[in-house]
Amino acid sequence: MGTHLMMTPGKTSPERLVDASAHRAMLPPVYNSYARVGAEPGYDPALDDLRALLFPLYATSFCLYDFLADNNWFGAAQAIIVSASSKTAIGLAAALKQDPSAPPAVGLTSARNQAMVEGLGLYAAVATYDDLKAIDAAAPAVIIDMSGNGKVLSDLHARLGDNMRYCSNVGVTHYEDNQMGPGFIRERSAMFFAPAHIQKRAKEWGPGVFDKKAFAFWREAAQESRRWLKIERAKGPAAMEAAFHRVRKGEARPEAGVMVDL
Repeated sequence: MGTHLMMTPGKTSPERLVDASAHRAMLPPVYNSYARVGAEPGYDPALDDLRALLFPLYATSFCLYDFLADNNWFGAAQAIIVSASSKTAIGLAAALKQDPSAPPAVGLTSARNQAMVEGLGLYAAVATYDDLKAIDAAAPAVIIDMSGNGKVLSDLHARLGDNMRYCSNVGVTHYEDNQMGPGFIRERSAMFFAPAHIQKRAKEWGPGVFDKKAFAFWREAAQESRRWLKIERAKGPAAMEAAFHRVRKGEARPEAGVMVDL
């Protein structure tokens, strides 16, 4: 975090600015593209906190939803989302619920966060990491894993067996437990990289179409998140450091979003 950002303007328009700094040239385009919100139709400053907290995460949620739909849900009858209390997971669950053709979302979370996840009303069912028997092993499943928890994921793969149709590895909320066990099915698993999906859609749909679709989803989902998201405010480097360590240690509440003013 800092008080200033030094950029080299490249392509510019009233709506967007691209950073052309040499040391960032090898990054995917989405990492160097900045929206100029003042030119945004219907720009609402009251949404700034939600934009900062949720837009990058919900953009990934939309990418995942679009990826699954583009692959006909991998023939799954259920979409098991691991680390279901994470905000990217919540965004994906919201997108799946909006689509009648999508399989129902099943949330997998810790016992501590079970009540919060159930209260969202986005998951058809919620199970905990220590009760994988609650997962219906007879129903074909696609797994979207935000956790990187090697033991849980390996045990889940083993439980589903042939009904584990595909596993999309997205995040590592359990970064100290990311060694996969013998039950992990590597040949039907792959890392998901949102910028690559965005580039794919840009080629297929044309310039700006994906951005419009993702933004429309984000705006609606962000408004809905006001129902459960509690914004906490802090000021100064010490408060920022304290908030960082709460997140790092897994002590942050999933329904909280911390906004730090330096």
